[in-house]
Amino acid sequence: MPLLSFNRRDLLTGSALLAGAALLPRAACAAVEEGTAVRLSAGPARANLAGTGFPDTAVWAYDGRIPGPELRFRQGDTARIAFANALPEATTIHWHGLRVPNAMDGVPGLSQAVVPAGGRFDYEFPLKDAGTFWYHPHVNSGVQVAHGLTGAFIVEEREPIRVDRDLLWLLGDWRLTKEAELAGGFGHPMDATHAGRIGNTVTINGAVRDSVPVRAGERVRLRLINAANARIFALDFRGHAPRVIALDGQPVTPHAPPDGKVVLGPGQRADLVIDMAGRPGEGFDVVDGFYPRMAYRLTRLTYSTEAPLRDSPLDAPVALAANPLPEPDLVGAVRQDVVLDGGMHGAMPKNAGPRGPFWALNGVAAMNHQSMGHHLDPLITVKRGQTQVTAFVNETGWWHPMHLHGFPFRVLSRNGQPAEHREWRDTVLLGPRETAEIAFVAEEAGDWMLHCHVLEHQETGMMAVLRVTA
Repeated sequence: MPLLSFNRRDLLTGSALLAGAALLPRAACAAVEEGTAVRLSAGPARANLAGTGFPDTAVWAYDGRIPGPELRFRQGDTARIAFANALPEATTIHWHGLRVPNAMDGVPGLSQAVVPAGGRFDYEFPLKDAGTFWYHPHVNSGVQVAHGLTGAFIVEEREPIRVDRDLLWLLGDWRLTKEAELAGGFGHPMDATHAGRIGNTVTINGAVRDSVPVRAGERVRLRLINAANARIFALDFRGHAPRVIALDGQPVTPHAPPDGKVVLGPGQRADLVIDMAGRPGEGFDVVDGFYPRMAYRLTRLTYSTEAPLRDSPLDAPVALAANPLPEPDLVGAVRQDVVLDGGMHGAMPKNAGPRGPFWALNGVAAMNHQSMGHHLDPLITVKRGQTQVTAFVNETGWWHPMHLHGFPFRVLSRNGQPAEHREWRDTVLLGPRETAEIAFVAEEAGDWMLHCHVLEHQETGMMAVLRVTA
């Protein structure tokens, strides 16, 4: 068996892995016909993550694929997924960003029982919103997601915008050994108290990709999903001018990304429209520079030698129709803020031990985080139909993508300044000492998770329950 003869920095630059991996990222597949049940299974598999010339990696996968199959439906239809668990341990599926009934949200102890090894569970829910979403486990998440259990969930608009291609990049981050196997040390305190389990091999749709073929003059809708445990991306599409048209699946006023970089914390998504303005035969790097001393080339947009599809950009609108979300009533809202604390160099919980908890929300550290249930007293209680306003206050020295299950929220302000786009999101990224104020309508009764989507932070204290009473 050949060995991976490179160190962590070699992996991050991609120089040793990128050769020969010029595969086309996944184009749109056909939507599932209304009334059709999709069968989906989770189990052990092997996948070539490191590229040509390197051995396959033992992973856990949906339907034996990394990432799992792209589940594509139409807005207004009903999703029916018959799930079978062939893993050696219990699991569930959380439908990240989708407004689903509480019983379908996939959180053990709150919304469903675990699906045991060898067990089955049927998920069924209406698709209220169009957009780019994804699915992953909510049991032993730091391990199961790091093993590969992720997949895209796309809900098509009934009247989509006009583009030449609809592409998906599901971004994965893997910590591999020189033998291209998953490195151990899951949940290590060094990761849990710092930035989380950041890997050394970044993939697009399950592979390291040297180039992405494009054609001059075409318009592409690019759906980006950050499915990493902890890595934050800041993508610079050199030589191009992407426009952001949706964030976390929700339409937003089309705009250029701030500072020209598309920033995605774990769990976040962005839909871009990119007009391919290069000339036939040219190539342009896509660089991830979120960690300045660890910047690397993610891939390269490589233009074919074909004549341009058109001589000027497509003359068609790119704004998406809004989803039917209830607008928060800020006048009649109730308010409860959430303070994030803990971690290295921070005020860790008083009961912190060698394995945690290391993080807290409003001084409360979630316990039994790696058990088969999320049995917690509610941090916030609100009546169904009530508008909730919450300011997240990050008093730590680390980044935290805060994710709320069940309810997309408007971002009202950041660091005391009004949010420029007042975008809808389900995951808001906070830098050290930052604040973000959000508002949402508590539509559906039940207990819902609120947590950091750096999974090692979630599992060592940074999660809580929002209770919506009838």
